[in-house]
Amino acid sequence: MTGYAVVDVETTGLFPGGHDRIAEIAIVQVDSDGQIEDTWATLVNPGRDLGPQQIHGINASDTRHAPTFNDIAGMVAELLRGRTFVAHNAQFDRRFVWHAFAATGYDVPLIAPTTLCTMRTGAQLFPTAPRSLAGACFHHGVTLDSAHEALSDARAAAELLRIYLAGGARHAVPGWDDVVELAATTPWPLIPATGATPVRRGVATERDTHFLARLAAARTLPITTWEKEEYLELVDRALLDRHISAREHDQLAEFCVQLKIGREEAGALHREYLSGLAAVAWADGVLDPAEVADFLAVAGMLGVTVADARQILESPMLTGSETTSGRAVTVDNGSSAMSSRFTLNPGDLVVFTGSMDEPRDVWERRAGAAGLVPHPAVTKKVRLVVAADPDSMSGKARKAESYGIPVVSEIGFARILDDVARSTAVGARTAG
Repeated sequence: MTGYAVVDVETTGLFPGGHDRIAEIAIVQVDSDGQIEDTWATLVNPGRDLGPQQIHGINASDTRHAPTFNDIAGMVAELLRGRTFVAHNAQFDRRFVWHAFAATGYDVPLIAPTTLCTMRTGAQLFPTAPRSLAGACFHHGVTLDSAHEALSDARAAAELLRIYLAGGARHAVPGWDDVVELAATTPWPLIPATGATPVRRGVATERDTHFLARLAAARTLPITTWEKEEYLELVDRALLDRHISAREHDQLAEFCVQLKIGREEAGALHREYLSGLAAVAWADGVLDPAEVADFLAVAGMLGVTVADARQILESPMLTGSETTSGRAVTVDNGSSAMSSRFTLNPGDLVVFTGSMDEPRDVWERRAGAAGLVPHPAVTKKVRLVVAADPDSMSGKARKAESYGIPVVSEIGFARILDDVARSTAVGARTAG
Protein backbone atom coordinates (compact mmCIF):
# COMPACT_ATOMS: atom_id res chain seq x y z
CA MET A 1 0.00 0.00 0.00
CA THR A 2 1.59 3.28 -1.08
CA GLY A 3 1.15 6.44 0.91
CA TYR A 4 2.61 7.89 4.06
CA ALA A 5 2.88 6.84 7.69
CA VAL A 6 3.14 9.90 9.91
CA VAL A 7 4.79 8.89 13.16
CA ASP A 8 5.39 10.48 16.53
CA VAL A 9 7.14 8.93 19.51
CA GLU A 10 7.45 10.11 23.10
CA THR A 11 10.61 8.83 24.70
CA THR A 12 12.47 8.49 27.98
CA GLY A 13 15.28 10.70 26.67
CA LEU A 14 17.21 11.81 23.61
CA PHE A 15 19.55 8.90 22.87
CA PRO A 16 17.99 5.92 21.08
CA GLY A 17 21.21 3.96 20.77
CA GLY A 18 21.79 3.97 24.52
CA HIS A 19 19.56 3.60 27.53
CA ASP A 20 16.56 5.59 26.25
CA ARG A 21 13.39 3.92 24.96
CA ILE A 22 10.04 4.67 23.34
CA ALA A 23 7.27 5.30 25.89
CA GLU A 24 4.47 6.09 23.42
CA ILE A 25 4.06 5.74 19.66
CA ALA A 26 1.39 6.93 17.25
CA ILE A 27 1.04 6.20 13.54
CA VAL A 28 -1.32 8.09 11.23
CA GLN A 29 -1.71 6.48 7.81
CA VAL A 30 -2.18 9.04 5.05
CA ASP A 31 -2.93 8.48 1.36
CA SER A 32 -0.92 9.93 -1.51
CA ASP A 33 -2.99 13.15 -1.46
CA GLY A 34 -2.54 13.70 2.27
CA GLN A 35 -5.94 12.47 3.47
CA ILE A 36 -5.97 10.53 6.74
CA GLU A 37 -6.92 6.89 6.29
CA ASP A 38 -6.39 5.43 9.77
CA THR A 39 -4.79 6.13 13.15
CA TRP A 40 -3.18 3.90 15.75
CA ALA A 41 -1.43 4.67 19.03
CA THR A 42 -0.33 3.03 22.25
CA LEU A 43 1.74 3.61 25.31
CA VAL A 44 4.83 1.39 25.45
CA ASN A 45 6.33 -0.16 28.56
CA PRO A 46 9.97 0.94 28.30
CA GLY A 47 11.20 -1.35 31.07
CA ARG A 48 12.91 1.60 32.77
CA ASP A 49 12.05 4.96 34.31
CA LEU A 50 10.14 7.35 32.08
CA GLY A 51 12.69 10.14 31.99
CA PRO A 52 11.40 13.75 31.71
CA GLN A 53 7.77 13.13 32.72
CA GLN A 54 7.25 16.88 33.14
CA ILE A 55 7.62 17.13 29.35
CA HIS A 56 5.70 14.15 27.95
CA GLY A 57 3.27 13.75 30.88
CA ILE A 58 3.23 9.95 30.81
CA ASN A 59 2.70 8.14 34.12
CA ALA A 60 4.31 4.87 35.10
CA SER A 61 0.97 3.73 36.54
CA ASP A 62 -0.34 3.75 32.94
CA THR A 63 2.69 2.26 31.18
CA ARG A 64 2.81 -0.66 33.60
CA HIS A 65 -0.32 -1.87 31.74
CA ALA A 66 1.17 -1.19 28.30
CA PRO A 67 2.77 -3.66 25.89
CA THR A 68 6.52 -3.66 25.33
CA PHE A 69 7.80 -2.73 21.90
CA ASN A 70 8.53 -6.39 21.30
CA ASP A 71 4.80 -7.03 21.82
CA ILE A 72 3.78 -4.48 19.18
CA ALA A 73 6.67 -4.83 16.70
CA GLY A 74 4.57 -6.88 14.26
CA MET A 75 1.71 -4.37 14.30
CA VAL A 76 4.05 -1.38 13.90
CA ALA A 77 5.77 -3.10 10.96
CA GLU A 78 2.43 -3.76 9.29
CA LEU A 79 1.41 -0.11 9.66
CA LEU A 80 4.72 1.16 8.24
CA ARG A 81 5.32 -1.41 5.50
CA GLY A 82 5.24 0.08 1.99
CA ARG A 83 4.72 3.64 3.26
CA THR A 84 7.03 6.62 3.43
CA PHE A 85 8.03 7.33 7.03
CA VAL A 86 7.10 10.93 7.91
CA ALA A 87 7.60 12.84 11.14
CA HIS A 88 8.30 16.34 12.41
CA ASN A 89 12.06 16.29 13.00
CA ALA A 90 11.97 12.87 11.37
CA GLN A 91 15.54 11.84 12.15
CA PHE A 92 14.69 11.73 15.86
CA ASP A 93 11.56 9.57 15.53
CA ARG A 94 12.99 7.34 12.80
CA ARG A 95 16.13 6.51 14.78
CA PHE A 96 14.11 5.62 17.88
CA VAL A 97 11.81 3.32 15.92
CA TRP A 98 14.73 1.72 14.08
CA HIS A 99 16.59 1.04 17.33
CA ALA A 100 13.42 -0.36 18.92
CA PHE A 101 13.13 -2.88 16.07
CA ALA A 102 16.85 -3.64 16.27
CA ALA A 103 16.49 -4.43 19.98
CA THR A 104 13.93 -7.09 19.04
CA GLY A 105 16.32 -8.58 16.48
CA TYR A 106 14.93 -7.05 13.26
CA ASP A 107 16.73 -4.85 10.75
CA VAL A 108 14.01 -2.74 9.13
CA PRO A 109 14.37 -0.32 6.18
CA LEU A 110 13.85 2.85 8.22
CA ILE A 111 16.63 4.87 6.67
CA ALA A 112 17.04 8.48 5.54
CA PRO A 113 16.29 7.70 1.85
CA THR A 114 12.82 6.36 2.80
CA THR A 115 11.98 9.22 5.17
CA LEU A 116 10.43 12.67 4.80
CA CYS A 117 10.43 15.41 7.42
CA THR A 118 7.61 17.94 7.82
CA MET A 119 9.96 20.27 9.67
CA ARG A 120 12.40 20.41 6.73
CA THR A 121 9.64 20.49 4.14
CA GLY A 122 7.95 23.38 5.94
CA ALA A 123 11.21 25.32 6.02
CA GLN A 124 11.60 24.86 2.26
CA LEU A 125 8.04 25.79 1.35
CA PHE A 126 7.47 28.49 3.98
CA PRO A 127 10.86 29.93 4.99
CA THR A 128 9.38 32.49 7.40
CA ALA A 129 7.21 30.00 9.30
CA PRO A 130 8.36 28.65 12.68
CA ARG A 131 10.14 25.29 12.58
CA SER A 132 8.73 23.77 15.78
CA LEU A 133 5.60 21.64 15.52
CA ALA A 134 3.59 24.00 17.72
CA GLY A 135 4.83 27.05 15.82
CA ALA A 136 4.17 25.52 12.40
CA CYS A 137 0.69 24.47 13.47
CA PHE A 138 -0.11 27.96 14.72
CA HIS A 139 1.23 29.50 11.51
CA HIS A 140 -0.90 27.25 9.28
CA GLY A 141 -3.98 27.18 11.51
CA VAL A 142 -3.62 23.51 12.39
CA THR A 143 -5.11 22.29 15.66
CA LEU A 144 -2.60 20.80 18.12
CA ASP A 145 -4.79 19.44 20.88
CA SER A 146 -2.12 18.27 23.30
CA ALA A 147 1.57 18.83 22.62
CA HIS A 148 3.83 15.89 23.49
CA GLU A 149 0.94 13.43 23.30
CA ALA A 150 1.93 11.09 20.48
CA LEU A 151 -1.37 10.79 18.60
CA SER A 152 -2.08 14.52 18.89
CA ASP A 153 1.38 15.35 17.54
CA ALA A 154 1.12 12.76 14.75
CA ARG A 155 -2.30 14.07 13.68
CA ALA A 156 -0.95 17.61 13.60
CA ALA A 157 2.08 16.56 11.55
CA ALA A 158 -0.24 14.69 9.16
CA GLU A 159 -2.29 17.84 8.68
CA LEU A 160 0.89 19.79 7.96
CA LEU A 161 1.82 17.11 5.40
CA ARG A 162 -1.57 17.58 3.70
CA ILE A 163 -0.99 21.33 3.53
CA TYR A 164 2.51 20.86 2.15
CA LEU A 165 1.33 18.37 -0.47
CA ALA A 166 -1.36 20.83 -1.55
CA GLY A 167 1.32 23.53 -1.67
CA GLY A 168 3.44 21.61 -4.16
CA ALA A 169 5.85 19.69 -1.93
CA ARG A 170 6.29 16.96 -4.54
CA HIS A 171 7.82 19.47 -6.96
CA ALA A 172 9.50 21.86 -4.49
CA VAL A 173 11.42 19.21 -2.55
CA PRO A 174 14.12 17.52 -4.66
CA GLY A 175 13.82 13.75 -4.78
CA TRP A 176 10.37 13.56 -3.12
CA ASP A 177 9.00 10.99 -5.56
CA ASP A 178 12.19 8.93 -5.33
CA VAL A 179 11.77 8.68 -1.56
CA VAL A 180 8.16 7.60 -1.93
CA GLU A 181 9.00 4.98 -4.56
CA LEU A 182 11.90 3.53 -2.56
CA ALA A 183 9.76 3.26 0.56
CA ALA A 184 7.00 1.54 -1.39
CA THR A 185 9.29 -1.04 -2.97
CA THR A 186 11.77 -1.82 -0.20
CA PRO A 187 10.89 -5.14 1.44
CA TRP A 188 10.38 -5.47 5.19
CA PRO A 189 11.16 -8.55 7.26
CA LEU A 190 8.15 -10.62 8.27
CA ILE A 191 7.49 -9.85 11.93
CA PRO A 192 4.73 -11.90 13.60
CA ALA A 193 1.94 -9.93 15.24
CA THR A 194 1.15 -10.85 18.84
CA GLY A 195 -2.30 -9.33 19.04
CA ALA A 196 -1.23 -7.01 21.85
CA THR A 197 -3.92 -4.49 22.77
CA PRO A 198 -3.00 -0.80 22.54
CA VAL A 199 -3.10 1.07 25.84
CA ARG A 200 -3.94 4.75 26.14
CA ARG A 201 -3.12 7.35 28.73
CA GLY A 202 -5.33 7.28 31.81
CA VAL A 203 -5.83 3.52 31.74
CA ALA A 204 -4.67 3.23 35.37
CA THR A 205 -7.73 5.09 36.60
CA GLU A 206 -9.89 2.36 35.04
CA ARG A 207 -7.83 -0.72 35.87
CA ASP A 208 -6.10 0.11 39.15
CA THR A 209 -8.97 -0.11 41.58
CA HIS A 210 -8.44 0.63 45.27
CA PHE A 211 -6.92 -2.40 46.96
CA LEU A 212 -9.90 -2.73 49.34
CA ALA A 213 -12.22 -3.25 46.38
CA ARG A 214 -10.20 -6.32 45.38
CA LEU A 215 -10.72 -8.12 48.69
CA ALA A 216 -13.39 -10.56 49.78
CA ALA A 217 -15.95 -9.09 52.15
CA ALA A 218 -14.68 -10.87 55.26
CA ARG A 219 -13.03 -14.02 56.61
CA THR A 220 -13.94 -16.37 59.41
CA LEU A 221 -10.53 -16.86 61.05
CA PRO A 222 -9.20 -14.32 63.58
CA ILE A 223 -6.25 -12.16 62.61
CA THR A 224 -3.04 -13.12 64.36
CA THR A 225 -0.73 -10.58 65.97
CA TRP A 226 1.94 -11.27 63.35
CA GLU A 227 -0.50 -10.72 60.48
CA LYS A 228 -1.70 -7.48 62.01
CA GLU A 229 1.78 -6.10 62.60
CA GLU A 230 3.01 -7.10 59.14
CA TYR A 231 -0.01 -5.53 57.48
CA LEU A 232 0.19 -2.29 59.46
CA GLU A 233 3.89 -2.03 58.66
CA LEU A 234 3.08 -2.42 54.96
CA VAL A 235 0.38 0.26 55.28
CA ASP A 236 2.79 2.60 57.02
CA ARG A 237 5.42 2.17 54.31
CA ALA A 238 2.83 2.80 51.59
CA LEU A 239 1.81 6.04 53.29
CA LEU A 240 5.34 7.43 53.69
CA ASP A 241 4.84 9.92 50.87
CA ARG A 242 1.12 10.26 51.51
CA HIS A 243 0.39 8.58 48.22
CA ILE A 244 -0.49 4.92 47.68
CA SER A 245 1.01 4.13 44.29
CA ALA A 246 -0.37 1.53 41.91
CA ARG A 247 2.51 -0.75 42.89
CA GLU A 248 1.61 -0.32 46.58
CA HIS A 249 -2.08 -0.98 45.92
CA ASP A 250 -0.99 -4.26 44.34
CA GLN A 251 1.27 -5.12 47.29
CA LEU A 252 -1.45 -4.43 49.86
CA ALA A 253 -4.05 -6.38 47.91
CA GLU A 254 -1.70 -9.33 47.37
CA PHE A 255 -0.81 -9.44 51.08
CA CYS A 256 -4.47 -9.45 52.10
CA VAL A 257 -5.41 -12.10 49.54
CA GLN A 258 -2.54 -14.37 50.62
CA LEU A 259 -3.54 -14.14 54.29
CA LYS A 260 -7.28 -14.09 53.57
CA ILE A 261 -7.77 -10.66 55.16
CA GLY A 262 -11.14 -9.34 54.01
CA ARG A 263 -12.39 -5.79 53.54
CA GLU A 264 -13.98 -5.67 56.98
CA GLU A 265 -10.82 -6.81 58.75
CA ALA A 266 -8.66 -4.47 56.69
CA GLY A 267 -11.03 -1.61 57.51
CA ALA A 268 -10.78 -2.33 61.22
CA LEU A 269 -6.99 -2.45 60.99
CA HIS A 270 -7.03 0.88 59.15
CA ARG A 271 -9.01 2.44 61.97
CA GLU A 272 -6.49 1.01 64.42
CA TYR A 273 -3.70 2.55 62.38
CA LEU A 274 -5.50 5.89 62.42
CA SER A 275 -5.93 5.60 66.18
CA GLY A 276 -2.17 5.35 66.50
CA LEU A 277 -1.71 8.28 64.12
CA ALA A 278 -4.14 10.33 66.20
CA ALA A 279 -2.20 9.52 69.37
CA VAL A 280 0.97 10.80 67.72
CA ALA A 281 -0.80 13.97 66.56
CA TRP A 282 -2.13 14.60 70.10
CA ALA A 283 1.26 13.96 71.73
CA ASP A 284 1.94 17.66 72.25
CA GLY A 285 -1.65 18.30 73.38
CA VAL A 286 -2.49 20.43 70.34
CA LEU A 287 -3.90 19.69 66.90
CA ASP A 288 -3.08 22.24 64.21
CA PRO A 289 -4.98 22.48 60.89
CA ALA A 290 -2.12 20.86 58.97
CA GLU A 291 -2.23 17.79 61.23
CA VAL A 292 -5.99 17.51 60.81
CA ALA A 293 -5.74 17.83 57.01
CA ASP A 294 -2.99 15.21 56.90
CA PHE A 295 -4.98 12.83 59.11
CA LEU A 296 -8.11 13.13 56.97
CA ALA A 297 -6.06 12.66 53.79
CA VAL A 298 -4.57 9.44 55.18
CA ALA A 299 -8.04 8.25 56.22
CA GLY A 300 -9.31 8.84 52.69
CA MET A 301 -6.46 6.81 51.21
CA LEU A 302 -7.36 3.95 53.55
CA GLY A 303 -11.05 4.04 52.68
CA VAL A 304 -12.18 5.40 56.07
CA THR A 305 -15.02 7.91 55.92
CA VAL A 306 -14.54 11.49 57.07
CA ALA A 307 -17.09 10.98 59.86
CA ASP A 308 -15.29 7.90 61.20
CA ALA A 309 -11.92 9.60 60.86
CA ARG A 310 -13.05 12.65 62.83
CA GLN A 311 -14.45 10.42 65.54
CA ILE A 312 -11.11 8.62 65.82
CA LEU A 313 -9.19 11.89 65.84
CA GLU A 314 -11.40 13.38 68.54
CA SER A 315 -11.06 10.27 70.74
CA PRO A 316 -7.35 9.42 70.59
CA MET A 317 -7.24 7.78 74.01
CA LEU A 318 -10.08 5.33 73.35
CA THR A 319 -9.31 1.77 74.39
CA GLY A 320 -11.23 -1.44 74.12
CA SER A 321 -12.35 -3.26 71.03
CA GLU A 322 -14.22 -2.63 67.82
CA THR A 323 -16.67 -5.25 66.74
CA THR A 324 -16.91 -5.99 63.05
CA SER A 325 -19.76 -8.30 62.08
CA GLY A 326 -19.58 -9.95 65.49
CA ARG A 327 -15.79 -10.43 65.43
CA ALA A 328 -13.64 -8.43 67.84
CA VAL A 329 -10.55 -6.68 66.55
CA THR A 330 -8.20 -5.39 69.24
CA VAL A 331 -7.58 -1.63 69.45
CA ASP A 332 -4.73 -0.75 71.78
CA ASN A 333 -4.30 3.04 71.85
CA GLY A 334 -2.42 2.76 68.56
CA SER A 335 0.70 1.39 70.24
CA SER A 336 0.74 -1.69 68.04
CA ALA A 337 -0.34 0.27 65.00
CA MET A 338 2.60 2.64 65.31
CA SER A 339 5.23 0.44 66.94
CA SER A 340 6.74 -0.52 63.59
CA ARG A 341 6.40 2.90 61.99
CA PHE A 342 9.02 3.55 59.32
CA THR A 343 11.80 5.91 60.36
CA LEU A 344 15.13 7.01 58.90
CA ASN A 345 18.23 7.35 61.03
CA PRO A 346 21.63 8.97 60.44
CA GLY A 347 23.78 6.75 58.27
CA ASP A 348 20.85 5.10 56.46
CA LEU A 349 21.45 4.50 52.74
CA VAL A 350 19.15 6.24 50.24
CA VAL A 351 19.05 5.62 46.47
CA PHE A 352 17.69 8.03 43.84
CA THR A 353 16.26 7.00 40.46
CA GLY A 354 14.61 8.73 37.52
CA SER A 355 14.58 12.23 36.04
CA MET A 356 13.42 14.37 38.95
CA ASP A 357 12.05 17.90 39.07
CA GLU A 358 14.95 18.93 41.30
CA PRO A 359 18.44 17.94 40.09
CA ARG A 360 19.60 14.72 41.70
CA ASP A 361 22.69 16.35 43.20
CA VAL A 362 20.41 18.78 45.05
CA TRP A 363 18.53 15.88 46.63
CA GLU A 364 21.77 14.11 47.46
CA ARG A 365 23.06 17.22 49.24
CA ARG A 366 19.80 17.55 51.19
CA ALA A 367 19.95 13.89 52.15
CA GLY A 368 23.57 14.27 53.28
CA ALA A 369 22.69 17.33 55.34
CA ALA A 370 20.08 15.21 57.15
CA GLY A 371 22.71 12.60 57.98
CA LEU A 372 21.60 10.16 55.29
CA VAL A 373 24.00 8.54 52.82
CA PRO A 374 23.20 8.68 49.08
CA HIS A 375 24.03 5.32 47.49
CA PRO A 376 24.42 4.50 43.77
CA ALA A 377 22.77 1.07 43.72
CA VAL A 378 20.00 -0.83 45.48
CA THR A 379 21.20 -3.49 47.92
CA LYS A 380 19.50 -5.09 50.88
CA LYS A 381 21.24 -2.54 53.11
CA VAL A 382 19.47 0.38 51.42
CA ARG A 383 16.69 1.86 53.54
CA LEU A 384 14.77 3.93 51.00
CA VAL A 385 14.51 4.56 47.23
CA VAL A 386 13.41 7.98 45.98
CA ALA A 387 11.93 7.91 42.47
CA ALA A 388 10.68 10.54 40.06
CA ASP A 389 7.58 8.33 39.84
CA PRO A 390 6.76 5.86 42.65
CA ASP A 391 5.51 3.40 40.02
CA SER A 392 8.80 3.64 38.13
CA MET A 393 9.84 0.55 36.20
CA SER A 394 13.53 1.33 36.57
CA GLY A 395 15.83 -1.49 37.57
CA LYS A 396 16.42 0.22 40.92
CA ALA A 397 12.70 0.46 41.67
CA ARG A 398 12.07 -3.16 40.67
CA LYS A 399 14.94 -4.38 42.84
CA ALA A 400 13.68 -2.28 45.75
CA GLU A 401 10.27 -3.92 45.40
CA SER A 402 11.84 -7.38 45.48
CA TYR A 403 13.74 -6.47 48.68
CA GLY A 404 10.73 -4.86 50.35
CA ILE A 405 12.37 -1.42 50.32
CA PRO A 406 9.92 1.52 50.19
CA VAL A 407 9.85 3.62 47.00
CA VAL A 408 8.70 7.21 47.49
CA SER A 409 8.32 10.34 45.38
CA GLU A 410 10.29 13.57 45.63
CA ILE A 411 7.43 15.18 47.54
CA GLY A 412 7.33 12.24 49.91
CA PHE A 413 11.07 12.39 50.46
CA ALA A 414 10.87 16.11 51.24
CA ARG A 415 8.26 15.27 53.87
CA ILE A 416 10.49 12.56 55.32
CA LEU A 417 13.42 14.98 55.49
CA ASP A 418 11.21 17.44 57.38
CA ASP A 419 10.27 14.69 59.83
CA VAL A 420 13.95 13.81 60.29
CA ALA A 421 14.77 17.47 60.95
CA ARG A 422 11.97 17.78 63.52
CA SER A 423 13.02 14.57 65.27
CA THR A 424 16.63 15.79 65.39
CA ALA A 425 15.54 19.13 66.86
CA VAL A 426 13.35 17.45 69.49
CA GLY A 427 16.21 15.10 70.40
CA ALA A 428 18.60 18.02 70.76
CA ARG A 429 16.20 19.88 73.08
CA THR A 430 15.63 16.76 75.16
CA ALA A 431 19.36 16.14 75.50
CA GLY A 432 19.88 19.76 76.50
